[in-house]
Amino acid sequence: MKNTIKLRRVALNMTQEELSKVLGVSRQTINAIENNKYFPSLELGLKMSVVLQCSVNEIFSLD
Repeated sequence: MKNTIKLRRVALNMTQEELSKVLGVSRQTINAIENNKYFPSLELGLKMSVVLQCSVNEIFSLD
């Protein structure tokens, strides 16, 4: 699964730390998701879509 989290986060001028605090997870979790080492739960994916101001489909896609 691919994701565009880093691109969207940078476009909103957010650091991994800032995004992690808003989502209630660690910075390491955000880093792992951005690098495809961890796949978030549905709930976390939905929260990300709200914070990153786009749909889940815009963030995540199948290879």
